[in-house]
Amino acid sequence: MSDIKKEREELIEMFGIHFETVHHLPPLGSRILATFILDSCAKQLTFDDVVEMTGASKSSVSTNLNLLLKLGKITYFTLPGDRKKYYRPSAFSERFTNYIKMIAFEKEIIDRMLSYREKTMLCSEDKFELRKTQAYKEHIIEMEELINKTIKKFKDLEGL
Repeated sequence: MSDIKKEREELIEMFGIHFETVHHLPPLGSRILATFILDSCAKQLTFDDVVEMTGASKSSVSTNLNLLLKLGKITYFTLPGDRKKYYRPSAFSERFTNYIKMIAFEKEIIDRMLSYREKTMLCSEDKFELRKTQAYKEHIIEMEELINKTIKKFKDLEGL
């Protein structure tokens, strides 16, 4: 096995473990996403290519591709006159936009929690919990600002 092929396989495995543990993706979906990230410029990968590369059943590949599409991790495109779908990783700006959606929902929960805590404070521990929740909200707002800056950078790079 060539050094570059070995390095590629190790990277796919590293990405795969990362996507499994951090993003809670299934093992096959994690490796498919890793492959798309590594090969997005070199190849236009179809469903059949993914089945062949992974050695997995068509139903398993289909399930994982649909999950990755639903989660916004990948997209597909078609070519004129060709009925096949070609898959690729979503643009970085799109992937970061998904984080913004999660943060918006988390901010909504935090606001409701703050309101609840303010109405139900009975002791000094409750005041301490309120301060911790306020500090967490500040953190979430800072993260949102940072991610929005990153999205802008990627959109500029991607020409969007």
